[in-house]
Amino acid sequence: MQDKKRELIIKAAEEEIPIHKFLGLKVEKLELDFVRVSVPYREEFVGDIRRSRWHGGIIGTIMDSVGGMIGIANFTSKKDKLATIDLRIDYLRGAEAIDLIVEGNLVRLGNRIMVTNMQAFQKGKLVAEGKGVYNFIKMNNQP
Repeated sequence: MQDKKRELIIKAAEEEIPIHKFLGLKVEKLELDFVRVSVPYREEFVGDIRRSRWHGGIIGTIMDSVGGMIGIANFTSKKDKLATIDLRIDYLRGAEAIDLIVEGNLVRLGNRIMVTNMQAFQKGKLVAEGKGVYNFIKMNNQP
């Protein structure tokens, strides 16, 4: 991926998408087949007030965003389109009141469907993993 394209996607992800701004999402690495983001913990993200654990919906939102960024990295035109078809997440342990790292990998990019795998980590431990399926429409078939 060209550096200019990478910089534009990172800027849009961090500064122009309202939910990402609210989350404080920061892109740490962006490639055509891999994305890593970090999200700082905030009290507004708590779903289990007894144990101060992240709400699963927040984690799911971040995972969906990571899958979407992989799609956008693979756009060949500003007219290309991307929409989530299915998102499946397994929550493996409660996410503590600390920052979250989410990584995503491209599994398959076909003519109309893209599949990604995502993992959420805290202190190197896997807290959730998921799979995203996206409708990916290339409006310009030029590489």
